[in-house]
Amino acid sequence: MNKLLWQRRKLLLYLGLGITGLSATKVVGLTSKMHNSDNSISTSKEIVAIASNGQPLPEFVGISQWLNSKPLTTADLKGKVILVQFWTFACINCQRTLPYIVQWHKKYASRGLKVIGVHTPEFAYEREINNIKRALAKHQITYPVPIDNQFKTWQAYSNEYWPHLFLADRQGILRYDHIGEGAYNTTEQTIDKLLG
Repeated sequence: MNKLLWQRRKLLLYLGLGITGLSATKVVGLTSKMHNSDNSISTSKEIVAIASNGQPLPEFVGISQWLNSKPLTTADLKGKVILVQFWTFACINCQRTLPYIVQWHKKYASRGLKVIGVHTPEFAYEREINNIKRALAKHQITYPVPIDNQFKTWQAYSNEYWPHLFLADRQGILRYDHIGEGAYNTTEQTIDKLLG
C-alpha cells in the first residue's frame, strides 16, 4: 500500500475512534509551549510539538505549474509572512480548512501575508490541471497554487498529511505548523502576531 495513503488512512482511523479535533501544532521560536485561548496547556485533543529554532522555509521544488501566479521562490517572499498550505481538492479535511485560508488571504494580504497553496494530489484525477482549476473557482482561491504532482515540495517539507499549514516569519524562518483541521483561532493569532 502506498505510504501516503496508509498514513492518511491511519489519521482517519484515529479520527474515527473518537479523537475528534485531532491536530498537531509545532511552534518554533514564538513560545516554549502552545496554549489554548484560555491559556491552559493543550489537552489530549491537540498534539503539541516543539521544533528547533531557525529552520528556513524550504524551497518550492519540482513544481510543474503555478496557478494564480508566476513561479515564486522563497527569496521572492522575503519581507512577507508566509502561510504554506499543503492540500488536495478531494480531501474533505482540506475542503473544510479552505474557507479559513481564503478568509485569511483576503483579510491579511494587505498587511503582508502571502498564502501559497501547494496542491499535492492523493489520487490520479487530482493531478489533472482542469480539475484543480475547477476547485480553485469553486472555493474562490485567488492566492498562488503551485502544482506538486511529483511530491518534491511535499518531501522538502518532510510532510506526511493533508491539510498541513506552515507559517514563516518575514525573514523566511518557520515559526509554526499545524496538521489537520481545527486550531483556527490559534493559527490566526499566530498570523497576526507574525505580521506585527
